[in-house]
Amino acid sequence: MPNELEPLERPMSNDTVTRVFGGSPLGVIVRLILVSVLVGVILSALGLDPLDILHSLQRLVRNIWNMGFDAVRWLWGYFLLGAVIVIPIWLIMRVVNAPRGK
Repeated sequence: MPNELEPLERPMSNDTVTRVFGGSPLGVIVRLILVSVLVGVILSALGLDPLDILHSLQRLVRNIWNMGFDAVRWLWGYFLLGAVIVIPIWLIMRVVNAPRGK
């Protein structure tokens, strides 16, 4: 007879999600956004513009931003600029530091 105090096993427990993200998913996402904005500001100050890669995405959402969301547009540009660098580096670090098969 199973012990009624044992937690139910879930296919994807919090431990698994936390391990995949390297921390709390919400915390990781917030940190990635903040670091992306910071890196975007730095890259912009250095005159680098990797946004050319994302022109098709910008065209898709340009009409939405033209509705008066100037602050969002300003922040979005810095976010994209930084995210082009931060997200791939984060993914590579997660793959490289992933524990090997048990």
